[in-house]
Amino acid sequence: MSDRFMIYGATGYTGKLVARTAKTLGMKPLLAGRNEARLKSIAAQHGFEYQAISLDDPEALDAGLSQVDAVLHIAGPFSQTSRPMVDACIRTGTHYLDITGEIDVFEACAARDAEAKDAKVMLMPGVGFDVVPSDCLAAHMKRRLPDATELTLGISGLGQMSHGTAKTGVESIGTGTRVRREGHILALRKPPQREIDFGSGAKSAIAIGWGDVATAWHSTHIPDITVYFEASPQLEQMAKMGSLMRWLLSLGPAQRALKKRIEKMPEGPTDAQRAEGYSVLYGEAINAAGERAVSRLRTPEGYTLTAMTGLEIVRRVLAGDATPGYQTPSSVFGADFITEFDGCVRTDINS
Repeated sequence: MSDRFMIYGATGYTGKLVARTAKTLGMKPLLAGRNEARLKSIAAQHGFEYQAISLDDPEALDAGLSQVDAVLHIAGPFSQTSRPMVDACIRTGTHYLDITGEIDVFEACAARDAEAKDAKVMLMPGVGFDVVPSDCLAAHMKRRLPDATELTLGISGLGQMSHGTAKTGVESIGTGTRVRREGHILALRKPPQREIDFGSGAKSAIAIGWGDVATAWHSTHIPDITVYFEASPQLEQMAKMGSLMRWLLSLGPAQRALKKRIEKMPEGPTDAQRAEGYSVLYGEAINAAGERAVSRLRTPEGYTLTAMTGLEIVRRVLAGDATPGYQTPSSVFGADFITEFDGCVRTDINS
């Protein structure tokens, strides 16, 4: 095995950003994906090697992975692409990292924990903005209040989405709002709403089925978990949408139309928008006695942070810091991992 890694999905918005960041860090990934012409162009810009590989071709995928120690899988929607890549990683003994925020993908990887341990492979989905900062914040809240029974996470400051992120959101329209209650994932017909202070006064927030509904449980075992986004006109419209409309929008014709509309949108935020952007995450833990701990975490813009955290985790894995089986970022690297990145500042509100 070499001490190299693969970026699979290098031709999308996030893939191109991660490849560019890898170049500035002196890393030399093998770029991979389906479109050879686009791969060749991106690889030429950075002096990287590339291979056109389809996830539908297990032999080619195994051959590509056999050249590397780890893959940073960036090609979504991960509901369609994660399983064949995980299968190949287990076959070839390659550590699996991705940037998903999809609850079902996290749970599917967790279900393969024993299989991954047998293959001495680490499965760590969610090494980007989904879910490194929120997972580390969840672990910090558990550390502050070890007997917590309720965990609330809030996220503010998300800007323009990439095509892949937007399409993932479209696919989840029909699932309802997913939360964790008594350790089990449930889908609520109507999303909970509350006010959250992200640092500039109380703001309206709406619950969404974010990846931490899965990962925060594995990291903390707090039984009740809800994740909120600061309310936007689009989220408020979704919150008011009835079950019939959600069902209609989840059908094939509507899904295709919505995704076609996404393709006409800008590919993602510009460099200037990313440089100016930032996010604030809110963490709140409550125990059975009603004791409460609150913390906030400020981070760089989401796609910028994804490149930073994803590549740092790759670097650590290549250096031997990988634990076989299903893992979350905080379970391997600790609650303070996120504070090691420039622009990430955590504050305990009621310490």
